[in-house]
This record gives sequence, structure tokens and C-alpha cells, in this order.
Amino acid sequence: MNRFEGKVAIVTGAGSGIGAATARRFLREGAFVVVNGRREHKLHETLEGFDAAKALVHSGDVSDETYVKRLVEDTIAKFGKLDVLVNNAAMAIFGPFAKTTTQDWRKVMATDLDSVFFASREALPHLLKTKGSIVNLSSASGLGGDWGMSSYNAAKGAITNFTRALALEYGSRGVRINAVAPSLTSSEATADLEKSESVMAAFRDRLPIGRAATPEDIAGVIAFLASEDAVFINGVILPVDGGLHASNGQPNFLKLLVE
Repeated sequence: MNRFEGKVAIVTGAGSGIGAATARRFLREGAFVVVNGRREHKLHETLEGFDAAKALVHSGDVSDETYVKRLVEDTIAKFGKLDVLVNNAAMAIFGPFAKTTTQDWRKVMATDLDSVFFASREALPHLLKTKGSIVNLSSASGLGGDWGMSSYNAAKGAITNFTRALALEYGSRGVRINAVAPSLTSSEATADLEKSESVMAAFRDRLPIGRAATPEDIAGVIAFLASEDAVFINGVILPVDGGLHASNGQPNFLKLLVE
């Protein structure tokens, strides 16, 4: 498919995981892609095998509003327009709420939430010109609570409703704004979790598909939402979670009875 031939996309957090897979998906479908992340060498790894003329490596911290302004300005200077913004950059801090420091809270909010506000604010004047779209990364953790992830839950929950609010405001003006809400997705960030057989067994028990997502699983959905195939989808928070939200949360009685 070449759904993004001639289109220009910014993908934040594109050095690994979902961001890297999304950047590569857009490149394969013909887009010019600006890849953002804090580690420049990882951004170059993302682009290996692709035409360098179709990409721009832009390393920096999207929690810094001055940097984000420059990111969008440099995109326009390089490619002349902007069609898609994917707000993917994120981090999480695990632990009991009582041990959450102010520094930890601010760090998560700055990276996960402030960055979405800054990038959306800078991108929207350009997206209005191209009738483009924004795809935000919420999470299953933005649709319900988790044990030990209060700051991450708060940030992703805010992204969920921020997405809806912007969709209401900009949909009639030609800019569609949606979000995906993945569950566990294999990446650098989840490597330690995936080393624990007990943790993975618990996830497999909750995920009807029976495995973690791959970054490519999520990237395909992001590309769909950003494409003309989703022209009438606006303000949706789409769970991409292997069926996690199909459950009402009660135990697997069938498994218990069989055992």
C-alpha cells in the first residue's frame, strides 16, 4: 500500500518499540517521516534500509516546549507541510503511590502528557492546511486503573479525554484526532517484565489472544487511523489489546472448572 505517498508525518519516541515500528510503517507506505527521540543513534537504527532523503532525524526532548516548536518548524522547513502527527513518546514509573515523589510525578506528566499538548498545539495550524490527522498513544492504562501505576494512569487517562476534546473542536475543520490504547506490547520498555514467567503468565491469562502485542501490531492500527481509510473516524480511543476489554474482569470460570 502507498496510502501516504507524498504525505509528511512526525513520529515522536521513534527510537524503539511502537514509535520505531510506526515510523517504518509510514516510510513503507510512501511518507516522508520525521523521527524524534532522545537517543540519536536509535533514530538512525529505525531508518536503516530506508531512503535517507525521505526522512529527518530530529533528536530532542518533547517535554520541552521550545524544542517541540523547533521540531515542527524544522519539519515544515524540510518538507513544506505536515499531514500526520503521532504522539507516541512516553515513560512509566512503577511503585506504590505513597512512594511516588514529586519529581517522579512531574517527569511522567512532562514526558507523557505535556509533550502531547505541546506537539498538538504546534502541529494543528499546519494540519488545518492539509486536513491532516493526529494519532495519540493512550493505553489500556488510560481506560482503567492499574496497581502501582498511578502517575502513568493519570497521564494516559488525560490523553484519552484530551483526544476526545480536540476531536470535537477540530473535526468539523477537517482534522481528525484519535488515539490507540494498547495493552502489553513487547519493546525495550517491557523487556524486564517479559523476563518474569509469572508476570507473563498473568498477562496470558488476561489476554484472550494469549500473547503480548508486537510493535508492528500497533503500528498497523496507527497507520489505519491516520489514513483516508479512516476518514469518518474521529474522537475514537481504540483498544488494541488482544481482547483485554472484552472481559468484565471476573475470573476465567471455564479454566477454573476445567482445572
